[in-house]
Amino acid sequence: MPFSHRASEIVQLLKQMTPHFIPPTLWPPKSPHLRLRPRIVEEWEQLGRHVIDNAIRQWCRRLRGCVDADGGQFEHYD
Repeated sequence: MPFSHRASEIVQLLKQMTPHFIPPTLWPPKSPHLRLRPRIVEEWEQLGRHVIDNAIRQWCRRLRGCVDADGGQFEHYD
């Protein structure tokens, strides 16, 4: 499946699922405000190790919930 087709599907999903989604057609080209990588790296470096470890543990529990549900829906998995 071509990437552009998949991107279109993702945009449609985000429009449906995210109340304040701004579609790419409204993004300014090469806006300095959209260059998030340096800001994300800066924030990542300020996170404590415990925050990262907790996020990984939560992700593992949620992944286990998905496996246990055989790919089906599950709401909470603590």
